[in-house]
Amino acid sequence: MNNSQNEHPINYTTIIDPYIVETLKTIIGRSVLIETVRGSLQGMLVEVKPDHIVVKTYGTETVFYIRLQQIIYVMPI
Repeated sequence: MNNSQNEHPINYTTIIDPYIVETLKTIIGRSVLIETVRGSLQGMLVEVKPDHIVVKTYGTETVFYIRLQQIIYVMPI
């Protein structure tokens, strides 16, 4: 019995903006206001990856993983 998924591997691609990634890395650990296509979020920038960032909110300490393509702007506060 052949499984067609094993015969054709899935390739994932993502758009990487190296200038944004490198700039965001300089403010890791700082408070930020992030405006996304779904609204705004305020917290501490914890981590920066090539395709997403990690933000921990204040108070509830909820962790958000935000895709870079969803970000409109980032403002350190």
